[in-house]
Amino acid sequence: MLHGSCHCGAVRLTLPWLPETATRCNCSLCRRVGGTWAYYPVGRVVIEGHPEHTQGYAWGDKTLTTVRCAHCGSVTHWDPLNDASAGRHGVNLANFDPQVLASTTVRRFDGAESWTYLD
Repeated sequence: MLHGSCHCGAVRLTLPWLPETATRCNCSLCRRVGGTWAYYPVGRVVIEGHPEHTQGYAWGDKTLTTVRCAHCGSVTHWDPLNDASAGRHGVNLANFDPQVLASTTVRRFDGAESWTYLD
């Protein structure tokens, strides 16, 4: 189990396993929040402090809502809103020990134009 949290600790996340890969996307939202996303089936990530200490933001085609701590502003994860992203959460690895990210292969995804992986 891997434990992480937002900057102030109000939102805490527990991952069931170290991700093999993560995604860094360059879409207009991801490049602004600086997310490096690891994906897990819904229900496998334990999220404490959500929804009581979080705020969500859904944009564009509303397939997901990006969730941040309402106190410190750290983006912690995203939740699926419809069938396009159903079944999985995206968890921002920036909220975990840097060794978690260092141990994970990060793939670059072109979410700005081609919607393909660049590596």
